[in-house]
Amino acid sequence: MSTDRDSPKTSDVQLVLASRPADGVVLLTLNRPDKLNALSKALLGELEAHLADAEADPETGCVVLTGAGRAFAAGADISDMLERGVDSYADPERLSRWARIEGFRKPLIAAINGYALGGGLELALLCDILLASDTAKLGTPEIKIGSFPGDGGTQRLPRLVGNSFAMQMVLTGEPISADLAERKGLISEVLPADRLLERALEIAGQIAQRSVAITPYAKTAVRAAAELPLAEGLLRERELTIEAFETHDRVEGLRAFAEKRPAKFKGK
Repeated sequence: MSTDRDSPKTSDVQLVLASRPADGVVLLTLNRPDKLNALSKALLGELEAHLADAEADPETGCVVLTGAGRAFAAGADISDMLERGVDSYADPERLSRWARIEGFRKPLIAAINGYALGGGLELALLCDILLASDTAKLGTPEIKIGSFPGDGGTQRLPRLVGNSFAMQMVLTGEPISADLAERKGLISEVLPADRLLERALEIAGQIAQRSVAITPYAKTAVRAAAELPLAEGLLRERELTIEAFETHDRVEGLRAFAEKRPAKFKGK
């Protein structure tokens, strides 16, 4: 049974590895390969802390999230569920960590390198762009152990793949291939395993070159499409556009275009 669930400081092992492979890009790697990167509370705490650092860092424009070993993340920490029952799910600290991950304002890319099951898929669904290796398996197997997705899976999957296919995934618990996930609109690209991270970092680098001040507005606007009726979404888009005009980078982008020169964004 894992003993690291109560605090990210209870073990010397880093449960989330952080690196900066390119200017403006942070790579976060879930690091419990022996547990297929099961999402213990401690791991979520480290992930939330790294994302908070990235959000506060004016030099960070995009974050890539992946997993060590054979999995992106294979779900929740079952040993913790067995010991604590409903408290393992309803733990206010765990839920607050999940909410802070969900609320990350900057662009977040999931590089799904293997299994993304249960809570692992729900974590991937918090990301803005999902890429997967051609060997990845995605699914919601909770029904097989007398449960169902409880961290957003029942709400986000229908918005991406439609009600019928979401029901099929949730009610059978059977995983799907990356190719089928792409056809259903769950992920944007399928890559050979040895190209996955390279491609994710390539996209992240492109995003990081844009204005760090403006990309959160764009992310918020696109997400509104899944959360609001069309009329309300259009209103939210208009409000965000007006807010963005108050930034230096919005004005600089217009001036640079008019003057036929590259924009010099300052991230504000």
